[in-house]
Amino acid sequence: MFPALYAILDPAFTPAPPVEFALRLADAGVELIQLRDKRGTARKIHDAALELVAGLSPSGVRIIVNDRPDIAAIVGAGGVHVGQEDLPVEEARRVCGTACWVGISTHNIEQFREASRSSADYIAVGPIFPTVAKENPDPVVGIDFVHAARQLTSKPIVAIGGITVESAADVFRAGADSVAVIRDLLAARDAAGRAREYLEIARRFRAERA
Repeated sequence: MFPALYAILDPAFTPAPPVEFALRLADAGVELIQLRDKRGTARKIHDAALELVAGLSPSGVRIIVNDRPDIAAIVGAGGVHVGQEDLPVEEARRVCGTACWVGISTHNIEQFREASRSSADYIAVGPIFPTVAKENPDPVVGIDFVHAARQLTSKPIVAIGGITVESAADVFRAGADSVAVIRDLLAARDAAGRAREYLEIARRFRAERA
């Protein structure tokens, strides 16, 4: 089953070293963590990703590297996430290997349809709500987009953008398999406790669906 909480670590927002913060989330039950560093050098991203893989992979946490399939392959990460302006899914997979997950961001139905025809392991949709965690964000698509996307694929859908514990239930109800969260985890006084809240919300909705 696809992990219900997709935690994103961005050094621009993370209050502690990424691996330290990630370990707290892992202890709370988080199984999927992405390293997203839009400003870092290749060396910086490599070193951070390598540390995360070494520290988290033994406990079963899958580490995803944003944008860089080459670095994902070098450090033995569990996957890579690409955007609309990055390498296409199939090219990214050639670089990082078949054992890696390849995820892709989509922001409209046309992009989503194309992604669903690719070999992507999951498809991210958003931003669902206004967000300040990304420079120059794409237009907000809203919860209705999640519902529409759900009708088009059986692939896991990851909703992203401005999601909080207050809105997560509505996002899962619309058909998302997972919620990607940045600021609501980082801004919480107890990030591990906040992660548990998300996981409990997901557990309730999955039980209802079953």
